[in-house]
Amino acid sequence: MSLAGTPAASPVGYYSWTLGQAARDPYYIIVVIYIFYPYFSTTVVGDPVRGQALIGYLGAVGGVLLALSAPILGAIADKHGRRKPWIAWTVCIMAVGSACLWFVEPNSSVVSIHQTLLLLLVIIVAFSISELFHNAMLSTIAPANRVGEISGIAFALGSWAGLFLMLFILIAFALPGTGIWSFVPEHTLFGIDQSTHEHNRIVGPIAAAWMLVFTLPVLLFTPDVAAGNLSIPNAVREGIADAMATIRQLKHYSNIALFLLSRMFFFDGMVGVMTFVGIYAAGTFSWDTATLLIFGLCSSGSAMFGAYVGGRIDDWLGSARTLKVAITMVTLIILFLASIQPDSILYGIPLSTDKVWDFPYFQTRAELIFFCTNQVSAMFFITGLSSSRSLMARISPPGMSAQFFGLYALSGTVTAFLAPLIVASFTDWFDSQQIGFASLSLLLLIGGLLLTRVVEQQGTVAPQST
Repeated sequence: MSLAGTPAASPVGYYSWTLGQAARDPYYIIVVIYIFYPYFSTTVVGDPVRGQALIGYLGAVGGVLLALSAPILGAIADKHGRRKPWIAWTVCIMAVGSACLWFVEPNSSVVSIHQTLLLLLVIIVAFSISELFHNAMLSTIAPANRVGEISGIAFALGSWAGLFLMLFILIAFALPGTGIWSFVPEHTLFGIDQSTHEHNRIVGPIAAAWMLVFTLPVLLFTPDVAAGNLSIPNAVREGIADAMATIRQLKHYSNIALFLLSRMFFFDGMVGVMTFVGIYAAGTFSWDTATLLIFGLCSSGSAMFGAYVGGRIDDWLGSARTLKVAITMVTLIILFLASIQPDSILYGIPLSTDKVWDFPYFQTRAELIFFCTNQVSAMFFITGLSSSRSLMARISPPGMSAQFFGLYALSGTVTAFLAPLIVASFTDWFDSQQIGFASLSLLLLIGGLLLTRVVEQQGTVAPQST
């Protein structure tokens, strides 16, 4: 039986659901974290500090838009029933937008910086709505005693997909012509021109094609909730009414409300770390695309390991305890990462800038320390995301999963402007990427403290007022 009290899906059904994560996550990995966003920040904008600030403000606007729509969309879905049509439409929007990133060039007459920001904003909104409805399926398709494991497998597959695509991009487009390894071809695949940054821009179309293909198993083989008897207009009307009623009854759902309040902060901080770590590294160490890809490859491998092991620990130790450990470790690690500069560590202890080996990447002590520390961060980071989702599935009342995952999405978006806004503001005020990046620890600390009061138990539906 599932957490919703209905028969769980077959293994084909819930393993197909995990491929939805593998479809969606590579966009975030290769576009947002390691390749396109750093390229946009440092090359298209031309100033890493201004670029980091612009991306911060972009995230802030996206957070406001999602805060206004996510809980209502979730409530509508509970009334209308089906989740997969929402997933299909939003993935199509993401794919078209991602493919259009090919046209973003420095000093381009085709797509300006502001038009690029608008395009990225549309993708951000579609990404989050797709994630909302995909997450809401977990409580109805997963066996109750395997929720943590299945959530962890999904995140592991997402990391694997990102790792695979980064390896492909590295060998096919970024490394050819460098003569570093014998297995790397002399010329780029498909005639990609590195001098016009095509190896950076190609990641958009690649992510688009990937998400279209790997969303198909979810749409074909994962069972959906049966469609209700309500028409779409009536579902919208009653869904909005239910969302408002749930918000008014938050006293009854106080444990869930406390978790969502906690998540508003720690999730925003975690996503901020994921979004800005590549931008911070590119600006601090002047890493090029190939270096960022190798960095991302190894980090995705670490995340894949952390997601699977963390999912098993989740079912054994409990989602809440696993999540608390993950948040504590990510908070400590980000403070350490932000302390690393090319010639110092721990906010001032000098480090030699001499090369420590002949390998053309991560040649200094500071770069190696940053690289290794981020591997540990990736393991705890992805464990935290997985346990957060499984905890929401465990404490949601039966029959209200989409509505509460709408509020779950809201908790990740109503303050989604905070992390990028804090990073943008601190970066601007202090004219320092280091201080801007370190400011994310504030959100993790607040969220972690609130989480200590959350109890892991399934909620009940509030009695209807008469």
